[in-house]
Amino acid sequence: MSKLSYPQSKTVEQSDEYHGVKVADPYRWLEDPTSAESQAWIEAQNQVTFGFLGKIGIRDRLKDRLTQLWNYEKYSSPFRRGDRYFFFKNDGLQNQSVLYTLPSLDAEPRILLDPNKLSEDGTIALSGLAISEDAKRMAYGLSGSGSDWQEWKVRDVETGEDLEDHLRWVKFSGAEWTHDGQGFFYARFDEPNESTKLEDTNYFQKLYYHRIGTPQSEDLLIYDRPDQKEWMFGTTVTEDGCYLLIFVSQSTDRKNLVFYKDLANPNGEIIELISEFVASFDLIDSEGTTFWFQTDYEASRGRVVAIDIAQPSNWRSSLQSVIPEAEETLEGVSLFGDRFLATYLKDARTEVKLFAIDGTPAGNVQLPGVGSAGGFGGKRTDTETFYSFTSFTTPTTIYRYDLTTGESTIFRQPQVDFNPADYETTQIFYASKDGTQVPMFITHKKGLTLDGSNPTYLYGYGGFSISITPAFSPSNLVWMELGGVYAVANLRGGGEYGEAWHQAGTKLNKQNVFDDFIGAAEWLIDHKYTSPQKLAIGGGSNGGLLVGACMTQRPDLFAAALPAVGVLDMLRFHLFTIGWAWCSDYGSPENEDEFQALYAYSPLHNLKPGTAYPATLITTADHDDRVVPAHSFKFAAALQAAHAGDAPVLIRIETKAGHGAGKPTAKVIEEASDRWAFLVKVLSVESVAE
Repeated sequence: MSKLSYPQSKTVEQSDEYHGVKVADPYRWLEDPTSAESQAWIEAQNQVTFGFLGKIGIRDRLKDRLTQLWNYEKYSSPFRRGDRYFFFKNDGLQNQSVLYTLPSLDAEPRILLDPNKLSEDGTIALSGLAISEDAKRMAYGLSGSGSDWQEWKVRDVETGEDLEDHLRWVKFSGAEWTHDGQGFFYARFDEPNESTKLEDTNYFQKLYYHRIGTPQSEDLLIYDRPDQKEWMFGTTVTEDGCYLLIFVSQSTDRKNLVFYKDLANPNGEIIELISEFVASFDLIDSEGTTFWFQTDYEASRGRVVAIDIAQPSNWRSSLQSVIPEAEETLEGVSLFGDRFLATYLKDARTEVKLFAIDGTPAGNVQLPGVGSAGGFGGKRTDTETFYSFTSFTTPTTIYRYDLTTGESTIFRQPQVDFNPADYETTQIFYASKDGTQVPMFITHKKGLTLDGSNPTYLYGYGGFSISITPAFSPSNLVWMELGGVYAVANLRGGGEYGEAWHQAGTKLNKQNVFDDFIGAAEWLIDHKYTSPQKLAIGGGSNGGLLVGACMTQRPDLFAAALPAVGVLDMLRFHLFTIGWAWCSDYGSPENEDEFQALYAYSPLHNLKPGTAYPATLITTADHDDRVVPAHSFKFAAALQAAHAGDAPVLIRIETKAGHGAGKPTAKVIEEASDRWAFLVKVLSVESVAE
């Protein structure tokens, strides 16, 4: 493979001093994606990238197969409000899923909102939804081009017509209706500078109440804290409609405060129930002044507790353990039919248990296999609920669960153009560098020969207490049809084994995450699944950081690397949009010990000139206002300058797209086609694919 000629990336004399250490930043100019120079650089990079991809013969066939596989009906779990059901459905290749409503499960569904009609290219997405208690009105948030910014509107459920209400500058917020249906609570920021939205940090969120039929300028300020610029607010109205709960978070740390307000007294004060960031507290339900919470307070893997809010100054003494901590990790809890339904993770696989209202075990919900289940929403008086089930070889299927009989029945099952029996998934456990046992799922065609020759794609995330569990993907299926192995490592930093597992991969412990991933790669090689010449690694966002760190620490171990929308400049991540909130996981370069740790692994700062790096396809988007594209731009420029090998190092820059949420199906398929075509080329698997 001959070495490519890359666009010229100019350097500037720019350096910063951190705790006595001078650090050069020669590509600082790429932090402004709107400048003429940056725009010219983006265009030149895309020309090289798409020129390379366009010459890969199998690319069009991959796109055709992806399109064929993607073309199946996809349903969400139905949920009920008032006397109506609601659910999402995608006919197959629609860019955005459509919201339907119906009065009963055997009635004809009616379209309530079709986001595909809001833009020709599908780049306006539904990003938030709240149905009023009587199901007469719907508040909904829209995002354009993948942005985190939302605009909220209100629709009459019966007529399908929008009201005049229009809210702007909403970000990281849902909506929560009062039970009279007259309005809802939401959080917003002050209006940003339009020209610097990617550079501006998101501080000083405020909580408002919007009354239907009034302009946003008249919204009632419920709560703000000018002395706490990092505080952000989530809300819940209790099922009896009596209380507003305010959940205060600071950064992406799972710990939160809990305040409440008696809605029967509009002029009453907001009471601070839990006023210290000691643990996470998520409301399950309430009865009078007894509130049930899912929490990791004094329980790393989670438990259910009851707190009497009538004693706000002494919540610890009123706290009673209802469902104690288990060996499995508690993922979520709902209360319906006067029973707690608790979903757990056992080695990154879902288990579901039932408990009486006093916490007495009341049996299990039998799932259809080993995989991931979610949903289980409902109200305390319900006797039915819906859930989804998926695995690496099981397309997401919707089940109805009858609490009275304890039976699950298929509600919607997709038909996908492949035979699941042709594939197999195994879960293994391997030792990381420090001896920690880490689980990994491995999926591939049956009959795989373990001779070290199999092209393998190793995926990971390892951060922010996010658990990576089995899930079906048409994209990954195409990779396996090519003869590829798909492996997922459940790294520290995630939530698979509770808060202790999360903390073991944060701040000064972040190197554990990279060691876990490198350990997964070495296990796959040692056990003859693959070899360094056939091994690719991939991940997005925090997973993009994972890939960037591992490819710079061990360029010899991988043949290809695909960092997507990654956090790659660990000394300046906190200076853009919501980046400051990640200091809870990464630490801050403003603290000397954390700076030393960040500087030691920051992908941008650990590229060494004259090194042959793996073939690399960096992917980002020009509208990403969460992990701003400057991370990928600067890393690509520095990587191309440092790289000494012949393997291609490219950056693919999507337009009219953001961090990934709400991305149109057409763009998802195009990006997957390019990803697999790139790996087919650089891993030399054409013979397998033909």
